[in-house]
Amino acid sequence: MITLVYGIKNCDTVKKALKWLEENQQNPILHDYRADGLDSDWLVKMAAKFGWENLVNKRSTTWRNLDEAIKHNLNSETALKVLIEQPTLIKRPIVIQNDIALLGFNKNEYQAIFAKNK
Repeated sequence: MITLVYGIKNCDTVKKALKWLEENQQNPILHDYRADGLDSDWLVKMAAKFGWENLVNKRSTTWRNLDEAIKHNLNSETALKVLIEQPTLIKRPIVIQNDIALLGFNKNEYQAIFAKNK
């Protein structure tokens, strides 16, 4: 079974998720937004699945550096435009395996979900 991991290869949280997935035989393949690009249709699907508010990483340096007017006027339409322009603003990793979709890395959540799918 293949697990797709969307994020940025030098992100510590993505590294932790990849390591955990490898150690637990989930065969992760990284899709790096910077190197591999970001598809707007895919992002729309992720926003539908997780909610656009959850995709925006408000703890990131990218968020802190955003113009205040953009921060205060985000809605579903503007958020997706900003995320396409600034993919480092997307919370990561996004992990997809068949019908499983996870946002972020939580070891206990991964253990509970992937233990069922071995």
